[in-house]
Amino acid sequence: MRGLLGFRPDGFTMALVGTVILATFLPCHGASARVFNVLAVIAIAALFFLQGARLSRQAVISGATAWRLHLLIMASTFVLFPIIGLVLRALVPGVLTPPLWLGVLFVCALPSTVQSSIAFTSIGMGNVPAAICAATASNLLGILITPVLVGLLLSLHGSGISLTEIWKIVLQLLVPFAAGQLLRPLIGEWAQRNRRILAMTDRSSILLVVYTAFSEAVVQGIWHQLPPTRFAVLIIINAVILGLVLLATTHGSRALGFSRRDEVAIVFCGSKKTLASGVPMANVLFAGPTVGMTVLPLMIFHQMQLMVCAWLARRYAARAEAARQSALSAVPSESPAPG
Repeated sequence: MRGLLGFRPDGFTMALVGTVILATFLPCHGASARVFNVLAVIAIAALFFLQGARLSRQAVISGATAWRLHLLIMASTFVLFPIIGLVLRALVPGVLTPPLWLGVLFVCALPSTVQSSIAFTSIGMGNVPAAICAATASNLLGILITPVLVGLLLSLHGSGISLTEIWKIVLQLLVPFAAGQLLRPLIGEWAQRNRRILAMTDRSSILLVVYTAFSEAVVQGIWHQLPPTRFAVLIIINAVILGLVLLATTHGSRALGFSRRDEVAIVFCGSKKTLASGVPMANVLFAGPTVGMTVLPLMIFHQMQLMVCAWLARRYAARAEAARQSALSAVPSESPAPG
């Protein structure tokens, strides 16, 4: 029963599901849709501004000496994921519609998460400083790498991305992020003190973008294009991608001689994809009804990675504790001195 309780969806995921249901039955359209689109752009800019204000430069410097570990995580995030996505699309192209495959490839191009990667590494008793550095660097570099990678994947997908979309990424994401970093000396302490309030603001921004995107998709008939069987196939495709990456990061880190603590950081930082940055990026890159279908694979992958990695983190922690107890029991106890 305790194991089953560990697989409960988190509150934010339930809020995402509620937002999709709201957009399904009460979508915004017409003048209200234009208002929500403007609000979504403002919310995205605010989201990345606050991320820049909260990101400590020390977090980037901490653990940076473990370059082999970071290189492996980056290779998993920005090389292994896209290769797996492209191979699956080449093997079974007809199991998903082109917009859904676009969403799957978009997931594969995204950077890693920050908070959950660090949290799971900590729970699994892994290398937390290295996880902080790797997850932060992945998220930061992803603002630049992901649009280029998406453009490359779309060109292989038979589509493409223009310089206009990349420029929109710079204006709506990178410029606010850089502004937050520049103003960090003035507002950084305030942002750290109010992390919980700002986290609610971040999540509200994502929910707003999801509602706007799915409203447009519902108006265009998204649920008529997604029967239950195809939805189930989408879940399977996401599960296959996550499973392959977890296997590759686990056995790859062991084959390359990394310690157990480093392995934990590699597995959790190299197997995750960010929802917080992914939804705003999708809203910028895929304007129109495509956005709703594009973010659907990401929403599924987000919950799936949380559930699986929560289970893995507990297993890593149990193994670490068992190894510690075994080491303690192996140490001979001091016998009393003879009288």
